[in-house]
Amino acid sequence: MQNERGHRSFTLVLVFGAMVFGMVLAGATNITPISSADPGDVKHAVSVDPTNHGLPGFADLAEAVSPAVVSIQATKIERGGGGRGTDPFELFFGPRRRQQQQGEPEERRADSSGSGFVISSDGLIVTNYHVIDEASELHATLDGRQYKAEVVGKDPATDLALLKVEVDEPVDYLPLADSDKVRVGDWVMVIGSPLRLANSVSVGVVSAKGRSIDITPDRSLENFIQTDAAINFGNSGGPLVDLTGAVVGIATAINFGAENIGFAVPASTLKSILPQLREHGSVRRGYLGVNIDDLDHDEAEAFGLDSPDGALVTQVVKGGPSEDGGLKHGDVILKANGRKIHNNRELIDHISSLPPDTEVELQVWRNGKKIAKSVTLGERPGTPAAARPEPEEDSGKIEWMGIEYQELTPTIRSSHNIPDGVKGLWITGVTPSSPLYDENVRPNDFITEVNGTEVNSASELETAIGAVPSGSLMRLYISRVVDPRSGTQAGFFAVVRVP
Repeated sequence: MQNERGHRSFTLVLVFGAMVFGMVLAGATNITPISSADPGDVKHAVSVDPTNHGLPGFADLAEAVSPAVVSIQATKIERGGGGRGTDPFELFFGPRRRQQQQGEPEERRADSSGSGFVISSDGLIVTNYHVIDEASELHATLDGRQYKAEVVGKDPATDLALLKVEVDEPVDYLPLADSDKVRVGDWVMVIGSPLRLANSVSVGVVSAKGRSIDITPDRSLENFIQTDAAINFGNSGGPLVDLTGAVVGIATAINFGAENIGFAVPASTLKSILPQLREHGSVRRGYLGVNIDDLDHDEAEAFGLDSPDGALVTQVVKGGPSEDGGLKHGDVILKANGRKIHNNRELIDHISSLPPDTEVELQVWRNGKKIAKSVTLGERPGTPAAARPEPEEDSGKIEWMGIEYQELTPTIRSSHNIPDGVKGLWITGVTPSSPLYDENVRPNDFITEVNGTEVNSASELETAIGAVPSGSLMRLYISRVVDPRSGTQAGFFAVVRVP
């Protein structure tokens, strides 16, 4: 009996040991059977193999890129009393008397510096427009040698400029990357001359893409790459490079209120205008003559679309190319020349890359149907400055919308300088808790349509809003006067859900 029990115990130990050995072997050789559950029902935790994504070494990259990075010195000579500028002494003690020879104009010299990089072996250099703006003389220091630089082309709208230095032999240059493929989180390096400290290197990652920070004359053309790689005064115009040494952006601006929030113009923007800068010295851009906005999911639903892809036309400029082409506010542009448009940035970039007088074929969503429109592009004009009238006392309100409004009368138009061409209900108050506040509606805007129906009186507005079923999305067309002198208006849609 004891032998039988011992034999049985030995057998159990042997089986258990075999099981443990099998489990260890299966785990070590990665042959554990795969679960038969539906993969779509399984949620996996994020897992990154650190052995494949270790911190890179940057020394070789800095050594390879530095010879093609340029330090730029800009000299500006101002003549006449109006260009005297500010004397540091006067900041503390007030204006000083200056001795000036009779008949001799007063002259002031202002020196500044920036960065740049070579893009071709014959000495073509890219920098920021604001680095060379109004400079009387430019010099570029390249690989320890100083050259006199001439301006080949400049584009204030993107803050880019192209310079040329005469070199005796081919020089090192940096290739331009496809910045559209850059991902948030990618490593990047900035090289330049911050505070005139030549060939300074800083590293970081791409923090965000598609930023607009309102520093150029036309904000709609801004499409900055944000990075936490340190950018300081003097870095402007220097390259933002990837780990292969290719330029993904041009360092341009910093945020004074934060640490290591810098912005760079994408290399794709430079690529699109480089031929015109080389050949013509300036850039001419195609112009549709519309104001556009992105769609969110609620707005897409309100317009009868399955997805928020496309660019929503919020205003058609009177007398512009799109008015001639038959576009209307409320249209959603889905394709341009066969290219699918996912958002307004893609449409702006595509149209801006085309020269004026180009014919563009558009696929447009209107009233639940896809239609085709053809527009011949004009030339993109400057952007007018905004001017706003003062509000009037309230005469009507809708509590759940958090707005107060006023019918337009000749007296109100005259006293508040509202152009005759402006129609609708004048919004005189918007509460911070209003659903329209989040849609960027503000006092002095005008409600001109409710779900496509024009409203010009308080009764028409209230009737149109009252006809929208509870729980439904309601779209309001809002007009805003941006220049009372010319009567220029901007329009956009505000979408809210009726409680």
